[in-house]
Amino acid sequence: MRIAMCQVVSSADPKANLDLVADGIRRAAEGGADLAVFPEATMACFGVKLGPLAEPLDGPWASEVRRLADEAGIAVVAGMFTPAPDGRVTNTLLVTGRGLDTSYDKIHLYDAFGFAESLTVAPGSEPLVVELDGTKIGFTTCYDVRFAGLYQELADRGASVIVTPASWGAGEGKREQWELLVRARALDSTSWVIACGQADPRAAGVQPSDKAPTGIGYSLVATPLGRTHEQLDASPEVRVVEIDPTDVEQVRQAVPVLTNRRY
Repeated sequence: MRIAMCQVVSSADPKANLDLVADGIRRAAEGGADLAVFPEATMACFGVKLGPLAEPLDGPWASEVRRLADEAGIAVVAGMFTPAPDGRVTNTLLVTGRGLDTSYDKIHLYDAFGFAESLTVAPGSEPLVVELDGTKIGFTTCYDVRFAGLYQELADRGASVIVTPASWGAGEGKREQWELLVRARALDSTSWVIACGQADPRAAGVQPSDKAPTGIGYSLVATPLGRTHEQLDASPEVRVVEIDPTDVEQVRQAVPVLTNRRY
């Protein structure tokens, strides 16, 4: 399976961000990708009022991403914001293309390091696993990576690949935490983890918000044994990575942590 990590810097303009998506999908398809993964908040960056920007899954933003995915013939994952019933928004991953049309709502909200995502974002409640070309893929978003149980639940539901879009907050030690957590979740679930974050805005000549998580880059792919298979730097980049989901079967036989769990 060939997966494109589309590490971009989103702006506050959803229409402009569709240009980033179109370019990323084009480059992913040219690289032979089966799946293109964009970060959390691809639709619009954090640090702006999200309510006025949120759209339903059948709105124009998601509809255009669907069209682009269908035109390129690949599956696409992209972070967006949808309206929630209580007046907040939902932090949503749109999953579309190659016969897929579904979504995942971020379960664990980033109420940490002085940021309170739950003030404006409503939590999701249901894990998601889909099948693409015979491979089952699970989904998590950013802060979810700190919760091993969700990754093991996705593995229990058959996922051998787990996709983790993010907009990781900057700060002392945060890059180290990002890399450690992604690799640890791969070990916890004995799954491939595809962690694609927002690039560092400064690497693209953009001054980042000092009050919101706008990304640090360093997207990475971790093997089921927790090794770093591929990693980007801080700058915007589209890179196609080849993985073998069947490796998971051998790893789960050698290191049966899912079977040996007591709690």
